[in-house]
Amino acid sequence: MRTRLDHIVIAATDMERGVAWAEKRLGVIVPRGGVHETMGTRNHVMRIGEEMFLEILAVNPDGPPPAKPRWFGLDDPAVRERLDRSPAFLAWVANTDDLDAFLDAAPMSFGRATPVSRSELNWRFALPSDGRLLAGGMLPYAIQWQTESHPALAMPDLGCRLLGLDIYHPYPEWLGSVLDAVGPVDLVEVHPLPPMELPRMAARIDTPEGVRLLETMPGVCGCPPHRA
Repeated sequence: MRTRLDHIVIAATDMERGVAWAEKRLGVIVPRGGVHETMGTRNHVMRIGEEMFLEILAVNPDGPPPAKPRWFGLDDPAVRERLDRSPAFLAWVANTDDLDAFLDAAPMSFGRATPVSRSELNWRFALPSDGRLLAGGMLPYAIQWQTESHPALAMPDLGCRLLGLDIYHPYPEWLGSVLDAVGPVDLVEVHPLPPMELPRMAARIDTPEGVRLLETMPGVCGCPPHRA
């Protein structure tokens, strides 16, 4: 089973705010993506590596609400309150070539493999039934693309590259053990925090205007969950 960092997710309560937030920090214009009809969201995307991309995600105001909770905790009142204050780097996604093996190997529940699509793209995605952020966003959602090549290769290349993702956590041994169980993920490093501090993440991105940092907004606990 191969596991790699697939994409990072910036989320916002509305797309215009999210795009403005990301473009101010990265110094590039992030192109429009499309609509996830079953999830009730839409996105903008850009390439940040050979098979990696950055996604700006928001609720789609022009579509009907989904039949299940939206992914990435977008229907969670605590997450929505965070995003009402400001768009934020919220979560990340790991790419696996065997989603079923990934879920079997995980020492906690990452959700159930669910088919998702956007325009001509199709993939399988591990979705928790309540749509929650996994460990407050510190653990990745898991994706298996059903495409001949990675979609990032067809996305606009604006000269940005992800250099690394640093995760700061009060239980680094636990977080590291979960990541090790589902396969080591390149570019991801776990760092310790004092026991009572809230977890956070920082993505280092090389841009045409120099290295920029995208940091999460603390607010949702990323403590070890019970297996569900």
